[in-house]
Amino acid sequence: MLRPGAQAPDFTATDDQGNTVRLSDFRGRPVVLYFYPKDHTPGCTAEACRFRDQHQELEALGAVVLGVSPDSVASHQRFRDKHGLPFRLLSDPDKSLAEAYGVLKDKKMFGRAYKGIDRTTFVIDPEGRIQAVIRGIRAEDHADEALKVLKGAAG
Repeated sequence: MLRPGAQAPDFTATDDQGNTVRLSDFRGRPVVLYFYPKDHTPGCTAEACRFRDQHQELEALGAVVLGVSPDSVASHQRFRDKHGLPFRLLSDPDKSLAEAYGVLKDKKMFGRAYKGIDRTTFVIDPEGRIQAVIRGIRAEDHADEALKVLKGAAG
């Protein structure tokens, strides 16, 4: 798991519109990079909608919001459209981005073990360093915590 002060790994991923996105594209602006397990599930929907509801305030602080899950580009398009999400969703089907950020963990469901996403939000400063790591809280609270971090940095 990356810690505050560490350089955020650069990445190349495909967004919900099929465009290539790199973390380095946003150098000079803070980035809120949040990892979530799956589109269209209750917790992930609550989290995404809270980021949607806080988006204007996050954007006013100069922040770019990027959501990441292993779901396909097509799934992300449906999820974004259904909930009116004003930010990009990045597809990480091989979980290499999740691996680079240390958010894969062993999970078990119905007796089956697998590597899944540990819901985690990274606030990355304009120079590309990890400013904060948010985890272990309710899904819908990630956006509020990211906003607090950014307001603290701006103040």
